[in-house]
Amino acid sequence: MLVCLSANHRVTPFASLERLAEAEERLRTNLSGAHEAISGAVLLATCNRFEAYLDVDLDDDHTPGAGVDAALSEIAAASDLRYRDVHEALDVTVGNRVAHHLFAVASGLDSVVVGEEEIAGQVRRAYEEARASGSTTRALEHLFDRASETSREVKNATQLAQSGRSLVRLALELASSRVTAWEDAKVLLVGTGRYAAASLAALRARGAVDILVHSRTGRGATFAERHDLVAVDAADFPAAVASADVVVTCTTRVAIDADTLRAGRAVAGGGADTLVIDLGMPRNVDAEIADFAGIELLDLDAIRVHAPIDEFATLRDAREIVTAAAGRHASARRVHEVSPSVVAVRSWVENLRDREIAHQSSRSPAAAADIERALRHFSGVMMHHLIAQGHTLAAGGDGQLWADAVATVFPGSAADQAT
Repeated sequence: MLVCLSANHRVTPFASLERLAEAEERLRTNLSGAHEAISGAVLLATCNRFEAYLDVDLDDDHTPGAGVDAALSEIAAASDLRYRDVHEALDVTVGNRVAHHLFAVASGLDSVVVGEEEIAGQVRRAYEEARASGSTTRALEHLFDRASETSREVKNATQLAQSGRSLVRLALELASSRVTAWEDAKVLLVGTGRYAAASLAALRARGAVDILVHSRTGRGATFAERHDLVAVDAADFPAAVASADVVVTCTTRVAIDADTLRAGRAVAGGGADTLVIDLGMPRNVDAEIADFAGIELLDLDAIRVHAPIDEFATLRDAREIVTAAAGRHASARRVHEVSPSVVAVRSWVENLRDREIAHQSSRSPAAAADIERALRHFSGVMMHHLIAQGHTLAAGGDGQLWADAVATVFPGSAADQAT
């Protein structure tokens, strides 16, 4: 059974989201092994959410309870949170509702800024990383493949993505009340990943031209060369922070703390009035720096308060697409679940047919070809109608009734073993 454990910006305290995000790397390798019932896992961690998609075997009570409990315990241990806190922070979604949830997430319907552009890529990369590490299953792969298809359909069929909004753009819109002339602003970008590239594009769209970049991982020079920027090394970083008009951070670790700012101001002989935009999860900027004179900190908590509400009609159209896609996925999954019985009954009928062909052909060698042709045609027509009925019942949620009927009608066959 598919299970989603989800914490997001609407219901989970920011501090808990931070701790969960910090545990992502450890969980990426450990979560699928937390219990024998967990056969696969995909982790999605962004600045707004933490989600674990699991393929969990059912226990004796026909629920995924044991596997889910083990996953929650592993998440608690990795994030250094109490089990009770993790249990309260994470929503548990099971079965067919998992597809609807993921499709909505991938389409940007569950984001701080509805229709944000980055989330589809983040979902795809989470899946690709899990697949590369061997922690996916066929059910999870099918789920995430359909999620990508659905996000593209929403993008192409609605105005949701065409509005061009994203969390980065919203942050810069809010910053524009402070930065009136972006073309004159000294900007420091901290980070060199995909989110940093999106932030750079948004900054340039605003008119920023004087942009420095810094990376604590040593990739700043490569990023700077690729994007025609100037890189700042570790020695000059504190002074660059102190002298910037705007600092945008989008990395995976703390980049600016009080000591960094003090050191920079000491070197610079003071400091400029600086707007610090922290887009990182976990947070990249120590909240203490907001107490420094001349520093204004705009973090994800503040940005979320100003997230706009989309037009009703656009949201309605997008949600209808997601709902229809989730329905198709559920039908396909139900049909897939009766596949073992389909294979078994086809094998039983074909074995019976082949024995009858051999028997009748031995009795009438001259008519053997006509006998074989007739019996193969008859068995094919019979199987077509039988399997079509099974698929129809399965798509409507009654596949088990068909599987049970197959096992009853063909007693002693391989169909018994498939149920």
